Amino acid sequence: MAQRIALFWPGDARAVPNELALPNAEEATGQMERALQKLGHRPYRVEGFLSKPHESIEKLGHLDDPLVGICVHWFYGPHTTEGVVGKDNPLLLASNFSGQWPGLVGLLNTGACLELVDRPFSRLWTDAPDWTADDAFMQRLEQWCSRGQVVWDDAEVHYSASVSADALARARQVAQSFADRRALLLMLGDTSMGMTNGYFGPRLLAPHGFSEHKIDQAWIVARGKDIPQSRIDDAFRFVVDKGVTFHWGENGADDFTEESTKEQLRDYLVVKDLLEEYRADCLGWQYQLGLIPLRPPSDLAEGLFNSACRPETNGDTVATATEADQGNAVPMEMLKRLLKAKGLHQAVMFHDVRWGAEHDGRFLWVLLNSGSCGAYAFNHDPETLQGAHSYRQPKLYFPTPGGSFAGESLPGEMTWARAYLKGGKLWMDVGRGEVVKLPPDVRDAWWNGTTREWPFMAADMGISRDTLMAHYLSNHVAVAYGDVFGEMVALSQEMGFQVRILGRAV
Repeated sequence: MAQRIALFWPGDARAVPNELALPNAEEATGQMERALQKLGHRPYRVEGFLSKPHESIEKLGHLDDPLVGICVHWFYGPHTTEGVVGKDNPLLLASNFSGQWPGLVGLLNTGACLELVDRPFSRLWTDAPDWTADDAFMQRLEQWCSRGQVVWDDAEVHYSASVSADALARARQVAQSFADRRALLLMLGDTSMGMTNGYFGPRLLAPHGFSEHKIDQAWIVARGKDIPQSRIDDAFRFVVDKGVTFHWGENGADDFTEESTKEQLRDYLVVKDLLEEYRADCLGWQYQLGLIPLRPPSDLAEGLFNSACRPETNGDTVATATEADQGNAVPMEMLKRLLKAKGLHQAVMFHDVRWGAEHDGRFLWVLLNSGSCGAYAFNHDPETLQGAHSYRQPKLYFPTPGGSFAGESLPGEMTWARAYLKGGKLWMDVGRGEVVKLPPDVRDAWWNGTTREWPFMAADMGISRDTLMAHYLSNHVAVAYGDVFGEMVALSQEMGFQVRILGRAV
């Protein structure tokens, strides 16, 4: 029987990204309308982008028809969740599959946000030029229309893995370090940009060996005035001498200068002092959106903290999660300690799951975040910053000039993890894979098709594209070089997390 189905546009909180995405939203909505009409249904549109939580409440809250969110760019989870929470009408998040227009990133984050509030939903995506010609897409869309949900294969989702005696011993050793002194996570603000499943809070962190301490980001501005110029100049000489390539004034970025970098280093030094004052183990740094008009981007500082080679270093890294994402900060600190226990370098990288494609017979993800990737990924040398580049962050999102911390990640085996909330409990996803070196022409096409100013990692995450898109509960992932997979599974279990393993074989 034909049914009315409401199509809506989850939006960014900022007007310009929505305006730029409008042609993509129009195109994708037309594709979905034709697909639904082909199945005999009557789609209609909810007017305009939902760019604030109240708009979701006001435009979606009264609707009882099935809902389809058209996901074609980055957008905020609460711009969907607040209008659908507490209701049970069928909800579908439908995405393009594009690196330039990362609707899949918004879909993954919003899916995690919906999981947080126990709101059932389904996911669907396609990269076909004509959605109606994608038979698999159309079959799953028909399934959603008739049953109210899309069922995906879960053959690569597991809840146990074989762990060697050596790995278990190392995991227990690291678990004891958390028991002896719980890890203190210094939070500069709260999670940003609607990533509600990235914040757990003291009640949920406490049983798992972590505590948090929040500091208002205004302290960065206030304390920055007292940082001596001599410290900033010394830090500047350090990063230049250690090999960072700064692209000041290039490609029209006339406002990106040495002074921009020095202001970023001012903020780095403020936060370094705070870490030492509070004897914090790891760091979550919100930055966006409140500091955007006041201070340069935090990405250079975040990349330095995730590097052992950094100004005024003590020889160690500080596991640092951009956007104050506790879902990455927690596994980053755990992976860091496991790497050290196994005699491997302790740097752990923070990335977005941005896009992916087939190459040489396997699916590779482009892992790409604005700057919380340490220099070790680019050079595999803890003593240098060579291979790191700092480009002016795109003006569209970063009006105050400052640079990224970018580079091409070197190949090698990797372990990845992510913490999230599901059913009121903390879960840990764990997987293993490989960072891959692409031919230069493929690398450049993929990098330029996403965000060229940001650090690039091509990775086989050990699972199919559809498993990640159907089951993963975040747009972020923590990545460590080296095989500590067994140790991470065991440590997560020792520390009381519910564990889910994503992999073709475990």
